[in-house]
Amino acid sequence: MIGKLNGSCFYNLSYFYVDCAVNTWRSSCGTMPERLTEMLMDTWTPLIILWITVLPSIYMAPMNQSQVLPSGSSTGLKRLTEEQRVLNRSKRGWVWNQMFVLEEFSGPEPILVGRLHTDLDPGSSKIKYILSGDGAGTIFVINDKTGDIHAMKRLDREEKAEYTLTAQAVDRDTNQPLEPPSEFIIKVQDINDNAPEFVDGPYHATVPEMSVVGTFVTKVTATDADDPVYGNSAKLVYSILEGQPYFSIEPHTAIIKTALPNMDREAKEEYFVVIQAKDMGGHMGGLSGTTTVTITLTDVNDNPPKFAQSLYHFSVMEDVALGEPIGRVKANDLDIGENAKSSYDIIEGDGMDIFEITTDAQTQDGIIRVRKPLDFETKKSYTLKVEAANIHIDPRFISGGPFKDTATVKIVVEDADEPPVFSSPTYLLEVHENAAINSVIGQVTAHDPDVSSSPIRFSIDRHTDLERQFNINAEDGKITLATPLDRETNMWHNITIVATETRNHSQVSRVPVAIKVLDVNDNAPEFASEHEAFLCENGKPGQVIQIVSAVDKDDPKNGHYFLYSLLPEMVNNPNFTIKKNEGCRAPDRFPLSSALIQM
Repeated sequence: MIGKLNGSCFYNLSYFYVDCAVNTWRSSCGTMPERLTEMLMDTWTPLIILWITVLPSIYMAPMNQSQVLPSGSSTGLKRLTEEQRVLNRSKRGWVWNQMFVLEEFSGPEPILVGRLHTDLDPGSSKIKYILSGDGAGTIFVINDKTGDIHAMKRLDREEKAEYTLTAQAVDRDTNQPLEPPSEFIIKVQDINDNAPEFVDGPYHATVPEMSVVGTFVTKVTATDADDPVYGNSAKLVYSILEGQPYFSIEPHTAIIKTALPNMDREAKEEYFVVIQAKDMGGHMGGLSGTTTVTITLTDVNDNPPKFAQSLYHFSVMEDVALGEPIGRVKANDLDIGENAKSSYDIIEGDGMDIFEITTDAQTQDGIIRVRKPLDFETKKSYTLKVEAANIHIDPRFISGGPFKDTATVKIVVEDADEPPVFSSPTYLLEVHENAAINSVIGQVTAHDPDVSSSPIRFSIDRHTDLERQFNINAEDGKITLATPLDRETNMWHNITIVATETRNHSQVSRVPVAIKVLDVNDNAPEFASEHEAFLCENGKPGQVIQIVSAVDKDDPKNGHYFLYSLLPEMVNNPNFTIKKNEGCRAPDRFPLSSALIQM
């Protein structure tokens, strides 16, 4: 249904439409701000150029396919042949251009958007124009006689960018359609009425300290609700308002980079950067939005540990328990986290085997502990050289090393009130079982190792001598016999001697004393068993009648040796003799000798 358009008619329409829009703009220029003036020029200039370019070809179109009737002619429609009517209805008879309306434009009168006109309209008011579709009758109103379309409300392209409407020409008297309905679009022309926005701001970013110039930090993004296709309303350019000279931003990609070398976290850790996004390509009159970027420098290991002081003094009691801490040293590191961790070592000194140093994982202190017992009387002081070294070294900064430090530690051993010390850890004494009462069987000695050297008193722990068989001289430690001894009853006695300082009774020491009772020959031999012998009457001389044996409770060093003989009343009896048995031993449980009784 798209027909050929009459050139002069289209020209008149286009001229009116453009002229109307331009005049409307001119009538407002005296009161509109300069920025809006520039925006309107950006809007209408391309349309005017398009009109100038297209017009000649349209104007040169053949004139014989549709005609423009003189205005006011009442007989024009009658002169059209039926063939011409069919031709005009089979091809579009509307005369119009694509329609645009400027957003956010308002004035005292409705805004003329454009005019609908059909070449079937002779100007006799027989044609009625009807408009339907998006916003018809509310936003857009058509003059049913002239076909003029006006926008009745202020429009916002960001709410709705275009409206689809339907136009139709009908006979005013019969309401019969003269043309089929035709759909067209009214586009809302963008103006720069929206400022850029950073929807994800404010931003937070990190970058390692000491980074080289140009190191990537982060990227920000702003959005503009204006039309990104038409004009420069949504063309954004980024810049830094605050944060120079430390950081820079690429104007079109919004990538933030470092602009200064060797920024030191220990000097300043956090930077507050203000970024601006400006539309209209950054030109004067463009709208802008801002956001903030908080940039934190992350730590690298660019600082060595440093002891707070070069010399430390500690004192410790000589009786301190092994493994107990006696002092702490601290090497401070300006870095943080893993980069601040250090290990401690003793690298020199006269107490390297006496002390050790470990690292407190929580505080990063060096803890000095005792490895071996201390003795004030032997050595009263020690000097150590300790070293603190970073665990994690960054190869990029190794030239700034060494990442270690040393300090001297002096340790003074203080005298403690120590308990008495015996001359021997144990004692072994021997006494004969027939020793006299109150005889001295041995002596223990002890001394106070302290410089003050308190006198010592000795005593027997009676829990180890319940029968009180021994006594001890409290002054000199001599042990005496209190009751008789019997080796055959108890060969060993184990007692405990206690040494106590007279000036401090809490300082006590103990020592075990083993007393061995030595044997004396104080027991007569005894026959191992009773014997009863039988003899035949025809026994031969020299025949063994009985073997007898004896035992002795004593324990001579060289063993037992017994002499056997007959009783005196039997000595003169010629029928029996007794002699030593040379080839037989008694039962294993006794050290025996035996004798033979013969005929």
